[in-house]
This record gives sequence, structure tokens and C-alpha cells, in this order.
Amino acid sequence: MTTAEAKRESDETSALQIGPLRVWPPVVLAPMAGITNYPFRALCRRFGAGLYVSEMITAGPLVRGDARSLQLSDFGADESPRSLQLYGVDPATIAGAVRFLVGEGRVDHIDLNFGCPVRKVTRKGGGSAIPVKPNLLRAIVRGAVEAAGAVPVTMKFRMGIDDELLTYLQAGVIGEEEGCAAVALHARTAAQLYSGAARWEAIAALKRAVRTIPVLGNGDIWEADDALRMVRETGCDGVVVGRGCLGRPWLFRELAAAFAGAPPPAPPSLGEVWAVMLEHAERLCAWMSEEPAMAAFRKHARWYTLGFHSAEPVVPKLMQAQRLAELAALAGEVDLAEPFPAGPIVRGKSGAPQKVALPHGYLEDLADATPPGPDAEDADSGG
Repeated sequence: MTTAEAKRESDETSALQIGPLRVWPPVVLAPMAGITNYPFRALCRRFGAGLYVSEMITAGPLVRGDARSLQLSDFGADESPRSLQLYGVDPATIAGAVRFLVGEGRVDHIDLNFGCPVRKVTRKGGGSAIPVKPNLLRAIVRGAVEAAGAVPVTMKFRMGIDDELLTYLQAGVIGEEEGCAAVALHARTAAQLYSGAARWEAIAALKRAVRTIPVLGNGDIWEADDALRMVRETGCDGVVVGRGCLGRPWLFRELAAAFAGAPPPAPPSLGEVWAVMLEHAERLCAWMSEEPAMAAFRKHARWYTLGFHSAEPVVPKLMQAQRLAELAALAGEVDLAEPFPAGPIVRGKSGAPQKVALPHGYLEDLADATPPGPDAEDADSGG
């Protein structure tokens, strides 16, 4: 067998199958609020294949025709497959949103978010609190799957509320039983937020519990080797990448090489990073007007320059740049030949663990399937 034939055989056997969607390499971009909009997805896609999921859309506003939700649920003409993450707390509302998305031909894949650990959400019974009520979780998933028809539905969740209330195995089995095409686990509890190390052993346990659909792992994939190690140690079928690609869209090129068994590409110099950074800002400006685009770009700027010593003095200027021309001019104030910093660098959300807030009496009747109020839909993409 030739090297090319062996690679093709490897690709066929290790590709991630989500319903009719074949994903190679088996890598999924995690939705992040204000981050994974179309310009960033397009930039990441330029570096490597995979499944690129949109920013999270909240079901209620979408059903009501909210203009911002409709904009976020749009995709570029070049995006395929079109993958969207949906969040909601009421089975009927979720089903209505899915029927709209599928009926309008907007999506090829829907992912349900049950992982948000934000206090203002869980204290109203939303986000990570939903899997605590298995009958409610089942009703939401069933409504989405039935409304989706042939469009595959997946779900993402955390290990549970805290170490005393773990729900991930039950949630995974519910997803499998109700027709999800795959399930994904962020291997932290809601109490952990993004602190500490992701507990990959939970991904392995979920893989043993869920036998008929793919299991994806999420948490602490900072380098391409981390993804390979997660698959090797847990047996998961694919990986979900979130904070690791912030300011580093070329990570998907490295992931593609790693899963293909190819040598890793050389990391970019600061000059190459600056060129990508400018391209990102230009894509944002083409998607919206320059002023809001540059404001949106600030969420990315500090991550692009993280670890580069010569860039540290210009970070305040980066964060204040109002025009593309200002961003381009700052290249003259750094050492463009500076090599990429060695070692993994933690990006994105962090912070200390929390005590998870739940509604008063929430744990008294876990069999209750009553949806929380619509104010529990006030979520972000944390998962």
C-alpha cells in the first residue's frame, strides 16, 4: 500500500460521521459568543477542514423574528455544511425554532447547548441546570430531533453542576435514546467554570456509556498534540476546540496535519501572525461597517499577540484602534521576525470555581419537566 493509499484509508476509518455529514479531520469549532461569527469561521476554514459551528442563537428571539438573531443565523455563501448552535429552555419553543431553521433551508446541522454555567442563567433553571431535570432535557431534545427531520441534531453539555451532582452520563444516554446524531462533553462541571484541568476521564466514561453514536470531547485542547492525546486516552470519536483557537486560527491547519499523521507545519512568526490578524479585521469590516468591526476585533486582538514580547507595548494601542489603517501601521512598532512563543498558552475565559446558583427548591423534584420561564433564555455561549 502506498503512503497516499494508507492516508486515504486512515481518513475513511477515522472520519467523524454526524448523521449524513462526514467530518474530516474529526474536529469541531465550539461556538463562542461574539467570536465565532462568519468572518472568524471563514478565516479558520481557510486553514483546515472540520465542522465550524455558528455563534449560539437563542430560540425565543429567533422564533419571534428578532433581527439580530436572524443575522447571526445567516451563513456565508461559501459555508458548507452550515452548522448552528441553538439554545432554549422550552420544548415547544425549541421545536418552533428548529422548524423555522430547517423549513427555511438555513442549516445542515443543529447543535443544542446545555452547558452554559453562567450564574444569571442557572439561577433561573437554564443552561447547565437543565440536565439536572432529565424529563425536561428529554422533552427538549425530542422536540428538536422531531422538528429537524433529516437534519442531524447534536447536543453539548458539561459533567454536571458540581462533583456532588454529576449528570453527564444520563444526559448522554438521553441524547442517544432521543435520536441525537452525536453528543459532546466539556469535561468540567458548571462549578469549575473554566478553571483547573479538564477531566478527560469523564469523556472516556461517556464513550463507554453511549455506544451507538459518536462522542466528542472538549476541554484543554491548546495544541494539535492535545487532540490526538484526547482521542487516544478517551476513545472519543472527535474533538471540540474552543479557547485554543482564539488568536490562533491556524490551529486547524495543525490539527489537520496531526490527524493525517503528517509533520506539523512550522509555527508562524509575528509578521505572519500580524498578516492573519489584519485579514481577520478586514473580513470583519467587509461583514459590517468599520467602526463596529474594529470594536468586535478587540475581542481577538490580545490573543493574537499573547506571548510575543515585542508586541506587549502595542497591545493598548491595538485595543484602541478605530481604523484598519491604524492596525496596519502598528506593525512598524513590533519585531515582525520574532518567532512564535514556545509552549501552550491558555487563552480565553478563566477564573476561580464558583458555587452554582439554582432556583429555590430546584432539586426537590428532579422528575419535574416544567420548563423554566423565558428569562432563563438569557444565556451566552459558555459551555
